[in-house]
Amino acid sequence: MKKIFTIDDFITAFISAIGYGLSFEIPKILGWEMWQSGLLCLVVGGALDLAANKIVFSQAVQNNAVTKKLIVVAFFLVFLVGQYIALELTGLSMHDYLLEQYLYIIIPAVLGFAFSMAVRWYRVRQVRKRYGDGSKGFLYDDILKPNVLEEWNKQNRAIKGEYEKKFAVKTKTGIYVGFKEKNCVIYEGIPFAKPPVGELRWKAPEELPESNEVFEAKYFGASAIQVEHEGSILRHHRQSEDCLTLNIAIGGKKTDKKKPVLVVFHNGDFSFGGSADPLMYGDNLTSAYSDFIGVSFNYRLGIFGFIDFSEIPGGENYPDALNLGLLDQIAALKWIKENISKFGGDPDNITAMGFESGATSISLLAACEKAKGLFKRAFIFFGNPESAYSTKANARKLAKKLLEETSTTTMSELMKLSTEELKEAAQKLLTYLPLPTCDGTLIPEEIFGAYENGETNGIEFIAGISKNERQIYKAFIGQKNYEDLISENVLELWEYLDAETAQAVKNHIENLKEQNISELEAQAKVLEQWHALSMYLTAMKLSAGGNKVHLIYWNVNPLIENLGSGSVDVVSAFFGNTKTSRMYGNVLDPTISEILQAFLKKFMNGAELKLYNNEIKGVKAVNWHKFPEALTVSSKEFRCEPIENKLTEIPALLEFMKTLGAKYARK
Repeated sequence: MKKIFTIDDFITAFISAIGYGLSFEIPKILGWEMWQSGLLCLVVGGALDLAANKIVFSQAVQNNAVTKKLIVVAFFLVFLVGQYIALELTGLSMHDYLLEQYLYIIIPAVLGFAFSMAVRWYRVRQVRKRYGDGSKGFLYDDILKPNVLEEWNKQNRAIKGEYEKKFAVKTKTGIYVGFKEKNCVIYEGIPFAKPPVGELRWKAPEELPESNEVFEAKYFGASAIQVEHEGSILRHHRQSEDCLTLNIAIGGKKTDKKKPVLVVFHNGDFSFGGSADPLMYGDNLTSAYSDFIGVSFNYRLGIFGFIDFSEIPGGENYPDALNLGLLDQIAALKWIKENISKFGGDPDNITAMGFESGATSISLLAACEKAKGLFKRAFIFFGNPESAYSTKANARKLAKKLLEETSTTTMSELMKLSTEELKEAAQKLLTYLPLPTCDGTLIPEEIFGAYENGETNGIEFIAGISKNERQIYKAFIGQKNYEDLISENVLELWEYLDAETAQAVKNHIENLKEQNISELEAQAKVLEQWHALSMYLTAMKLSAGGNKVHLIYWNVNPLIENLGSGSVDVVSAFFGNTKTSRMYGNVLDPTISEILQAFLKKFMNGAELKLYNNEIKGVKAVNWHKFPEALTVSSKEFRCEPIENKLTEIPALLEFMKTLGAKYARK
């Protein structure tokens, strides 16, 4: 994908040869000392080398084939003139110096490539040794040593007395003292709302009072109470109902110019996950691109964030319980909007970025009146609003199951239960996935209709689809939970589809089984296609409503088949988290990461999503067209193309979704 050297490198060698050659030999002829000739050679040759590279690799030259040809001709003519002058005045030939320049170009590039391949081979070997065939899912016990866990689970404290003022930022709700790591200043565990505990359990988040108190911001806040899967790293992190905190990473030095802000919504099926997951760390990204700020945050999950108590005695006092997690997200965005300028961020240039359930959240908030103006751009990868069409009946059913599991009958009794008792009950209700709901109050009932009606206008989107996401899901939640949830989701699918489409899907499953694919995996493949098409439909509806939409299709083969390649690898690539990538069973491709980071930077700044030739040295031009074309990412190339045919193994499924849109799920 990335050339180790290009024709442009050879072009610049013409000028460099003249600079290094003549500026060394002529002083020698004139009687200069060797060190003086060498010094002049370095100064003049280096200056000409830099100038030649700046000209040849400039956007003006790389974007225009005619200009580039003229530059090649001009450089060649300059070399011939230099050759003539050198022969006439000194009897020297530039050919030898040109050959040396070529060797300087080729040998370091080849050695560098060989070294990078050796490092990659070693890392791949280590990952394969650690994971084997990947059948046990994501593993952490071997890397989370006691000292690591102890540091990871420390808590911030109030500061009385002196503190390091150069890392202190005064916000409306307090003064927070962060720390420097590498080229970043980081603030962790900043509360953005009152702790939702005690009488505030299952209540909408409340604003913090203004304060001048000083607090540490050196450690992550507690993760939300959540179900615990073997493949979730946050089962090792402290959890609490008091979880509404955020983290900020600032790269480089502070400047007078306000920086764009990237707000990351974590994944986890609305039932697990959090900002303390190393997958969500953005300090590598903000170090590489110091002209923007990264923010991540927690929100309530599971039975604490998405449940309907309206049919429970006393439930009328908890009207917001249905979508509390979304209200937490809005509260976080409001805090960021009001306070991020204190950290050097631009409150009017916020990009929301989410993966899986995080992306679903953003796709819902885009059409939410309470979230209007809280973000300007949105990056949503493999998460769409289709799952939120679950009727309120599902959330009411979850509430009744919770009462049964805890042997309670009223809200008053539920409120008396400890966090541990509720967490234990949630663990037993794994298959009753708590999800946000299009309730018609916070979120429009027909959200795809809201997209088409232009209710999300003003927000620019990147929407992402993955080819192999189901394996990642299994690696997180484990084989048994995977089997149970696939079975539950397939039953729900039959309820959504009309008879003709359902039969087409069943026929496809039978065809897959004839190819020696198990019924479970055949069903999983269908569900993955369903989610991919839902993502495609989301992009279609947003585009129809007037939003500017770019689509990305992740088609990178997994390193280990059982661990898949999708959202986890996309997060690692965009954030440049090489260590995290290996932790999750893959080895990051630095070229893919560099290209995606360049696109993300352009997206956040409102620039066109184009790369000109050699903007990233050795990478050819990439022009990311708007929907319906998609940027296909593979290990071999980046290519913009239509992808609808790649998502339609079951054509009837796509036609059904196109025809009925959002209404197919209304029962």
